[in-house]
Amino acid sequence: QVQLVESGGGSVQPGESLTLSCTISSDVNLDIANVLGWYRRPPGKRREEVATLTAGGIAHYYGSSIKGRFTIGRGDTANSVYLQLNNLRPDDTAMYYCAATWTETGTFWGQGTQVTVSS
Repeated sequence: QVQLVESGGGSVQPGESLTLSCTISSDVNLDIANVLGWYRRPPGKRREEVATLTAGGIAHYYGSSIKGRFTIGRGDTANSVYLQLNNLRPDDTAMYYCAATWTETGTFWGQGTQVTVSS
């Protein structure tokens, strides 16, 4: 079984920053995930992709509003990932989820961490 735990969410004012972290653990040894990703679900909307990071270190960002403000990166361990959120805006308010995908095993999700941006 694979567990993903997100942290770092909170309530901030527009223009401020947050760093979200995701730690992955299991009772078995894990290979490096093929893809690590961050997704978000704004209030009343569907879940959407934010950013993904391949095992080879290639990052992809989804949505013109995100590029240049958010940065995805690998954390302290091979199967940990962070998302740096800069210059936050009210429309970034959402529940943010971490996901890890292994080609042969599937995708696992965390429970989410809430980010609220308001003045």
